[in-house]
Amino acid sequence: MVQIPNTPPSAVPAQHSVPTSADVARLAGVSRATVSYVLNNATAVRISEPTRRRVREAARELGYVPHAAARSLRAGHSRMVLMPAPAIPAGPLYSRFLAELQSALGRLDYTVVQYGTVGLQGDEAARAWAELRPVAVLVPGAGLGPPGVAVLRRSGARAVVTLGPERVEGAHALLMDHEAVGHCAGAHLHAGGRRRIGVVVPAEAGLEAFSRPRLAGVRRAVRGTDATVTALPLAYTEQAAARLAARWRGTGLDAVFAYNDEYAMLLMRALQDEGVRVPEDVAVVGADDLMLGRLLRPRLTTVHVELPSGRDLAELVDRAVREPGGEPEVHRVLGATLVPRESG
Repeated sequence: MVQIPNTPPSAVPAQHSVPTSADVARLAGVSRATVSYVLNNATAVRISEPTRRRVREAARELGYVPHAAARSLRAGHSRMVLMPAPAIPAGPLYSRFLAELQSALGRLDYTVVQYGTVGLQGDEAARAWAELRPVAVLVPGAGLGPPGVAVLRRSGARAVVTLGPERVEGAHALLMDHEAVGHCAGAHLHAGGRRRIGVVVPAEAGLEAFSRPRLAGVRRAVRGTDATVTALPLAYTEQAAARLAARWRGTGLDAVFAYNDEYAMLLMRALQDEGVRVPEDVAVVGADDLMLGRLLRPRLTTVHVELPSGRDLAELVDRAVREPGGEPEVHRVLGATLVPRESG
């Protein structure tokens, strides 16, 4: 017979109950409604600042946090804004934009959630997003179609916003004119006397939605002139850049728009290792205006890209959540300005 030893009461872990809004109200000496107004940042009811501080201090002391699901039931929708993670690593420019957007949405009392959908694309991914019941979805890049927008709408999403080169029916759109970036670079190179222009087209999957319009923009800039444009597929590796640089003289190219600053710096270093002079033999232009490009020698000529304001996008989301029946808004964004330096 197995004997079970008696366990002293002091050795049994205490079962702590989950604090409730009623506990906070008792400790703060206010009503539960006041607790709800304060912790949900409600602005419709005037509550004195000392009372707000008392409620917050009581909540901190008890370790109480509002229940998101319960709050969603009361409001009729969640405060979750879903941002599918981009299929490609976000560069410094896009990362800064995301940080500004998340901060602006947080100030409007939304919770931003980044969601990875490995192996899922387009409308199939939209069904996975819909399962989380977000109040808004911000979709970077391309791939979402009208059926996906409809799925999200039926699941309760009040705002679906796409950030890409094309509009999607039923969704708000921030149309990013990447062709203008390429046109800016191409016009600058042509004005500088360059006539045989190469354009780096990244070999990495997922960048086509950005690289194709930039290539088209360079071609549009020199249309009707004696200049030629050659697409140069390039993987983002030192080995691939070295191979391209090794055969550069045989291409006859006297200029290159290298998609963005990172590809430009990669290729410029490889060209210099091969003894190709920048800008004497080949002018090099990037895009994004990264700080590192200013530290190179020669300093990198680039296209400064103006992304949409994270604050403005947050206000668009909030407007759509509060007025879900309105017509989808369409805004053209992504300004492009040439920043001339020493490389081209």
